[in-house]
Amino acid sequence: MKVDLGAALDGVTQHWSPLKVTRYNGNDVMVVKVQGEFPFHLHEDSDDFFLILKGEVLMDIEGAPTETLRAGDLFVVPRGVTHRPRAAEEAEILLIEPAGLVETNDAERRQIGAR
Repeated sequence: MKVDLGAALDGVTQHWSPLKVTRYNGNDVMVVKVQGEFPFHLHEDSDDFFLILKGEVLMDIEGAPTETLRAGDLFVVPRGVTHRPRAAEEAEILLIEPAGLVETNDAERRQIGAR
C-alpha cells in the first residue's frame, strides 16, 4: 500500500493532532505537525517512536540532556520514560504507536504521571 506522506501532511491542519495514514503489524502509522511544546508525559505500556520528516524537534527526557532531532533523525523513547517533545518552528513527524492508543490534542487525556 502506497502512502503519500506529503499529501497526508497537507491534510493536517492542527498542531499535535496526529493523522493515521496506515496500520502496520498492529500499530498505527501517523503523521503530525507540531509547534510549541507538549506537556511532560510517559507511556507505561509502549515505547514512543518519532521519525522527524521536516524541521527540528527538541526532546526533553527526564534525567537526561535534551536531544535535538532534525529531518531524517529517528528517536525512540522507551516505555516508562517521562518526556516532552517541543518545537520552536513547525515540524513534521511520523509516529508509530500501538493501535488504539489514545492520541489527541487534549493533553489531559494523554498525560500519565505528568510533571
